[in-house]
Amino acid sequence: MNTSRARSRRIFIAAVLLIALVGVFVVRLVDIQVVRAAELNRDAEGKRSIERVIYGTRGDIVDANGTVLSGSVMRYDVTVSPKNARGFERTADDGTKTTVTREQAAAELGAVLGMTGESIIAIIDSALADNPKSDFAYISKQVDIETYRAVEELGIPWQSRERHPSRVYPNGAVAGNLVGFVGDEGDPLAGLELSEDSCLASDDGLESYVSSGADFVALPDSTVTLEQAKDGGQLGLTIDADLQWFTQQVALAQVEATGAQWATVVVQNAKTGELLAVADVPTVDPNNIAATDAEDRGSRSFTTPYEPGSTYKALTAAAVVDAGKATATSPGVIAPYRYLPPNGANINDSSYHEDERMTLTGVLIDSSNTGMSMFGEMISDEQRTDYMKAFGIGRSTEVGFLGEEPGILHDPGTDAWDNQTKYTTMFGQGVATTAVQIASAYQTIANGGVRMPVSLVSGCTAADGTVTEKPSTEGTRVISEDAATQTSQMLERVYLEGWLSEAWNIPGYRVAAKTGTAQVPDGSGGYQSGYLVSVAGFAPADDPQYVVSVSIMDPVKMNSSAASAPVFQKVMSYALKKFRTIPSGAPAPELPSRW
Repeated sequence: MNTSRARSRRIFIAAVLLIALVGVFVVRLVDIQVVRAAELNRDAEGKRSIERVIYGTRGDIVDANGTVLSGSVMRYDVTVSPKNARGFERTADDGTKTTVTREQAAAELGAVLGMTGESIIAIIDSALADNPKSDFAYISKQVDIETYRAVEELGIPWQSRERHPSRVYPNGAVAGNLVGFVGDEGDPLAGLELSEDSCLASDDGLESYVSSGADFVALPDSTVTLEQAKDGGQLGLTIDADLQWFTQQVALAQVEATGAQWATVVVQNAKTGELLAVADVPTVDPNNIAATDAEDRGSRSFTTPYEPGSTYKALTAAAVVDAGKATATSPGVIAPYRYLPPNGANINDSSYHEDERMTLTGVLIDSSNTGMSMFGEMISDEQRTDYMKAFGIGRSTEVGFLGEEPGILHDPGTDAWDNQTKYTTMFGQGVATTAVQIASAYQTIANGGVRMPVSLVSGCTAADGTVTEKPSTEGTRVISEDAATQTSQMLERVYLEGWLSEAWNIPGYRVAAKTGTAQVPDGSGGYQSGYLVSVAGFAPADDPQYVVSVSIMDPVKMNSSAASAPVFQKVMSYALKKFRTIPSGAPAPELPSRW
């Protein structure tokens, strides 16, 4: 009886203990799987979870036809773990195992990357010398996808690859002066890449995934986006890449042929103000920045003001005609070789001549400084300066290009305006303009006296399709249509009767153009020995479509406007043919140069 009770008691106690133990496990299980499940999952995942950047794509820069001038690609940086760089066993497809030494692996890696194995070993040893526990060193940066795959196939366990978004410029130096470039880390450094970064820049995102182990391979369905990446916008330009390329080639050939320091050529749509080509020679290839001197990496067309010389006379003539003080054909002035106005100024022409009875047309054909001075003084200094400001002289263009200069236009009555300046500013001295400003002034004349805003960017198209930064299309009248027509016709006579009539002849089209030869300040109050020679004009003169402005700095083998005329002729001819411009239907009107 006692034995039976004792056994029953033991069974009961064992049952109670078992129930208690099961209860503990149940409570613990509920705690783990229910109460603290989320917390424990986060902790476990945190030990295996890896965060990585989702790279946004920087926007493209494209020409007027969608040709990519600057784009983004994914490149890869090849890295190693110096502390783990040692020999390893490689298993072939047939299961055969071979030992690969550190030196052999380095040689294989070098063969793919275009390096020597010794140079790779040197990188590894250098990193270990600095830090014996070094786990990271760059071997090569920004390799392409083919190289990436070739490196991956080597199967070197202590080597890895990192994504590195990079910029590419498929057309090389074409418009490199405008597009600019980015640094090794993708930071915009110059040109439109920098000034339009707010349009082009992307925002990187972030994601996390759970790794399966030391190989960092993501487990299926474990990737979580923490922050979405945002792509940059596409920057559209008014530039035509084909015209830009041709213009750069022509300018480069003439710089080399004449021994010039540099050249700029601007092509502008006469009716809209859009820049179709802005060529600077020398220029930069954004794919190889180091190959170009720092001073040649920008755009002198915007950033380098110069005294325009006689191309400026067309502006003075237009102002005089618009003010009603003269016409293209009315009896004009008796122009001497040397003019000594009452205020004490001293003006002379480039070569001696007897007194000439010149119309305003004759003054432009002969490019007479004295004759233009006598016509120019028919309007007040203040009135003439207001005209020049309306033409866009003395202020930066609407483009706002990085580093763009406004030029120099002194106001009458200031310390910089003396008796000589009063007259020299009538024929392009004592005033400084950029190549783009001169093109814009001639666009005004070509467009019936209405100046259109200068544009280089046609718009920024965001990733969602919205378009911003559209240029203004509202023009400003500077001179009357009649004054513009008379000035255009006078410039046609310059083209037909001037000394370069054969050098810049474009058969089938009426052309209005003017040359310029200007001294260049030396920065010490004097002038350099060389000259800046130029041509500005438009065609067809009876229905203007394109403006071309050429400037060549110190062409030592041909130091006159004869150096710039062939560039004008070739570039204008190409533009007229490329855009299928209808030839002129009637000859230019005859205008008297003498009275």
